[in-house]
Amino acid sequence: MNVTLRKLTKGDAAISYKWRNDPEVWKLTGRTFTNNVSKEMEEKWIDNINRSSVDVRFAICVNKDQKYIGNVQLTNIKNGSATFHIFIGDKEFWGAGIAKAATTLILNYGFDVLNLKAISLSVCKAHTAAIAVYKYNGFKDDGFDGNVMNMVISKDEFSSMVL
Repeated sequence: MNVTLRKLTKGDAAISYKWRNDPEVWKLTGRTFTNNVSKEMEEKWIDNINRSSVDVRFAICVNKDQKYIGNVQLTNIKNGSATFHIFIGDKEFWGAGIAKAATTLILNYGFDVLNLKAISLSVCKAHTAAIAVYKYNGFKDDGFDGNVMNMVISKDEFSSMVL
């Protein structure tokens, strides 16, 4: 399956706001969302994040038709580091290997384009599929905080994996 990343657009809100209102999608994120998100709220969010100087967020697209199926992002970019997040909203693509590919693409972007030195993440310990994806891409355990596992990868570690 062909996986690509592109900048989020205001038009993506027509799809992504539905994911943000789906409790099954939020189940293993470690977060609880209690407010309904309208299409207009999602459009505003996309406008705001596209103006951010400390975050880069992309749409994950698949196949020849470039179907939009989720988001991947690097946030809190400062001092050579960033925080990684991924969100596969289209449940049809859960377990299809999309997260592995999108993670590799965003790590390449972070290390090669943004010249980051380290990228970290936090994941719910119960989300074993996500942890497997992160370990596949070179993330290492970096401690626990309750039900959350912290993980990190350095540019050097990622570069040695790519070679």
